[in-house]
Amino acid sequence: MEQRVMREQRAVQSVEVGGRLLIALARQAAAMTLKDLAAAAGLPASRAHPYLVSFGRLGLIEQDAVSGRYALGPAALQLGLACLHQLDPLKAAGPVAEALSQQIDQTVAIALWGNMGPAIVRVIEGSQPLHVNMRAGSVMALLGTATGRAFAAVLPARVVKEMLAGPQGDARRADRTPVKDVARELEAIAAEYRRHGVTRAVGRPIPGVNAFSAPAFDHEGRPALVLTALGHEDNFPVGWESPLAKAVREAAAAVSHRLGHRG
Repeated sequence: MEQRVMREQRAVQSVEVGGRLLIALARQAAAMTLKDLAAAAGLPASRAHPYLVSFGRLGLIEQDAVSGRYALGPAALQLGLACLHQLDPLKAAGPVAEALSQQIDQTVAIALWGNMGPAIVRVIEGSQPLHVNMRAGSVMALLGTATGRAFAAVLPARVVKEMLAGPQGDARRADRTPVKDVARELEAIAAEYRRHGVTRAVGRPIPGVNAFSAPAFDHEGRPALVLTALGHEDNFPVGWESPLAKAVREAAAAVSHRLGHRG
């Protein structure tokens, strides 16, 4: 909705054209020649050059005096740092989670890692009633829920083991059976996530309710939060390549992109 409104508003075309050059530079790890930069932005070099001159005067780009290659400048760095300081992961995830719930017509939850483990901070309900005891403030089992397993898959093993060993720890699988070898269980969860890009719970810990979860990462590659979609087994297929799994993967990737992650 937000992006559609922005597209409908009056815009300055030259700013958008010049912005393509900055975006092209941001996507490259190394400085670029005028020819390559212009091509990446879809512009002829003769048209790109005046924009680069103006951006250079503003400090948004800089040109190496020897090679002539272009890179982002100090002003671009300051803009990026200011954006990172202003980022609120929950605020960034909100619109994505709302769109995901509307797209799949299922309940979607956002969870953060707290001092008691994975904690739900927001729940967006779908049109289909789902009678589960999940609300803001609920703490999810670390190994026994899709949400907890998503955190366990990407957090340092040391952090997860310390949480499991603490007073709030629950070293039980989604099927409620005790975990005897925590290290092996964490390896299996991480491998599952690497293969599929999501974690899941099938009919457990809540009978008849299935879920997919996926973590979103910040600009430093740290897990910032987890998105979870859940619904009744009658209309929530659990195949790893199901439309629901794909939608959760894509939504988590969209939040990661909003948070500056480049993975």
